Amino acid sequence: MPLPYNERTCYCGEVGTDRVGQSVLLTGWVHGRRDLGGMIFIDLRDRTGLIQLKFDPQNNPDAHAIAHKVRPEYCLAVRGEVAPRPEGLVNKDLVTGAAEVIVQEIDVLSASETPVFELEDEIDTNEETRLKYRFLDLRRKPMQQALITRHRICKTIRDYFDGEGFVEVETPFLTKSTPEGARDFLVPSRVHPGAFFALPQSPQLFKQLLMMSGFDRYVQIVRCFRDEDLRADRQPEFTQLDLEMSFVQPEDVMRVTEGCMAAVMKEIHGVEVPRPFPKMTYDEAMRDYGIDRPDTRYDLRIKEVSDVARKTGFKVFTEPLAAGGVVRAIRLPDGANIMTRKETDTLTEDLKGIGAGGLPLVKVAEEGGKVLFQTGIAKFFDETTTAEMVAATEATPGDLLFFAAGRESDVCKYLSWLRETVAKRKDLVPKDKWNFLWVVDFPMFEFDDETQRYYAMHHPFTAPRDEDVDKLESDASACRAKAYDVVLNGIELGGGSIRIHRADVQEAVFRLLQLTKEEQELKFGFLLSALKYGPPPHGGIALGLDRVVMLMSRMDSIRDTLAFPKTAKAQCLMTEAPSVVAQEQLDELGLQCVTPKMPGK
Repeated sequence: MPLPYNERTCYCGEVGTDRVGQSVLLTGWVHGRRDLGGMIFIDLRDRTGLIQLKFDPQNNPDAHAIAHKVRPEYCLAVRGEVAPRPEGLVNKDLVTGAAEVIVQEIDVLSASETPVFELEDEIDTNEETRLKYRFLDLRRKPMQQALITRHRICKTIRDYFDGEGFVEVETPFLTKSTPEGARDFLVPSRVHPGAFFALPQSPQLFKQLLMMSGFDRYVQIVRCFRDEDLRADRQPEFTQLDLEMSFVQPEDVMRVTEGCMAAVMKEIHGVEVPRPFPKMTYDEAMRDYGIDRPDTRYDLRIKEVSDVARKTGFKVFTEPLAAGGVVRAIRLPDGANIMTRKETDTLTEDLKGIGAGGLPLVKVAEEGGKVLFQTGIAKFFDETTTAEMVAATEATPGDLLFFAAGRESDVCKYLSWLRETVAKRKDLVPKDKWNFLWVVDFPMFEFDDETQRYYAMHHPFTAPRDEDVDKLESDASACRAKAYDVVLNGIELGGGSIRIHRADVQEAVFRLLQLTKEEQELKFGFLLSALKYGPPPHGGIALGLDRVVMLMSRMDSIRDTLAFPKTAKAQCLMTEAPSVVAQEQLDELGLQCVTPKMPGK
C-alpha cells in the first residue's frame, strides 16, 4: 500500500537525536547510496538538509530489496524509526549527523535518469549546462540557500517598511514608452493596432505621482525590465526595492534606507551595522578611488602627482599634462616584496586590454639612509623629484608605485581597475567586512562630446541643490544634484534623489536636455499636468534587490540568486525563450516580422 506522503511528519534536516525512538514519515530525493554488501545506506535530501536512511535485510527484506534498486535523484517516501548513529560513526559535518532512520517502509514516488551533472555543493559544470537543466541545479544546497535568503530578505524588508508607516502599492507593468538611456521592451497592443506598451524600466514616474496623490510613504518590491547589454550583475528583468517619501530631504531617505539595510544585515548575518553610514562626495570618490562606487575595505588610494610628474621630463607624463590631462599614482605597500616581475608584467598586459598604453612603475628602495627609485621608470627621476614623489605618495622603502597619465576620465578608469585587481590578486580584501557608504553631490548632467549635448547623470527628474537652481540656465556643468548612491563593498546597491516638484524647474531641465515642448508633452505630459496641482517636495531611492541578495549570499553573479535567470545573451536556455511565434499571433497583432540580414551576407 502506498505511503501517505502528504502526511510527512517532518523535514529531513529536522531529524535529530531529540527524535530518537520516534516514527517518522519523510519525503525527498536520493542524494547518495552506499551498498556495504548487505546493509544499504541512502542519504535522503530535501531543501532543509540530509538524513541517513538505514536498510537492514534482516529486519525488513522488502524495503531492502527496493533500496537495492533506487539510484540518485529518485524521489522517495519512507517510514522508519529514528535511532542514534553507532559510536564512532557520527558525521560532525551534518546537522543530522548524530542520527539515522531505520527504514521499515519505502515507496518510490518517481524514478530518475542519471543527472547530467553531480548535484554537489561545489561543481565545475559550465553555466550553460546548469541553466539548461536549472530544475536540477536548483536542487543543490547553495542555490536553495540563495533563494531562501532572498525570501528572508524580502520578508525583512516588508516588515521593516510596514513598521515605518510605508504603504506597498503595485504600479503597472504595461505602460508608456519613454526611452531615456536603456532600451524599452515593447509589447504590441491587439486592440490598438500599431500602438505599443512598454515594460517599465522602473516605476519612477508612478511613484512620484503617488506622492502627488498624497500617499506620503510608498514602497514596492517590483520587477523592472531593460533591453540592454548584460553583465554578471545585470539581467533584462530584475527586481528592485523601490521607495518614495514626501516632505523630505536627502538625510531622511538615507536614514530610512540605512535602517532597512541594518535590519537585513541583522537578519541574515547577525551583524550590527554602524549608523549613520559614512558619506563621500562624488568628487572625493573619483579623486581618491577613480570610481563613484569605491570599495573602502582596503586602502590603496589614488594620489594626485601631476605637479611632480611635470618636472620629470618623461614624455609619457609631460605630453598628457600639456594637453590638460593628469598624472596619478597608487602606492602598494611592500609591493616590491609581495609582487613579482611576472605579476607586474601581467598587470601591464591586462591594463593594455582595457585601453591603457602601459603601466609605468618604480620600486622604492633605500641605500645609505637615502630613499631612491629603482627599476621601471626610475631613470626619469632625479634626487629632487624622487623626494617630492615620495612625499606626494607617502611611500616608504619596499613599496611599489604605479602610475597612469592621460585624460582624467581615462586615468580614473585605469587606476580604479588596477586598485581593485591588485587587491583581489594579492588577497588584500578583508573577509567578512561590510563597508556601507553614501556617495553624494553628483553632477546633475554629463556633456557628450559626440552629440554636443547634456544628458542627465541619474534621470531628468532629479532636483538640483537649492543653491544651484539658477545655474541651470547659466552654468549647467556646475550644477550638483540632490542625489545619493548607497554602496556596499564596492558594489552600488542603488541610487536615489530628491525629485523636482516645481513645474518651472522641470521644464528648465527638459529644455537643457533639448526636449522640445512637443516631446515633453508626448513623453511626460501626465507628469507636467500633475506638477500643476500642488505637488509636495519628495524623494526616494531604488535598490537592486538582486545585488543585495548576491552580496548577502556571497555569490559572484546575480544569476545564482535568481530561480530562472537569463544568460548574457538574454536567453532562457531551459525554456528556449525568446522563440519564434506562430504567424496567426502576428496577424492578430497586425505585425510583420522581418529578419535582419547578417553582415557579409
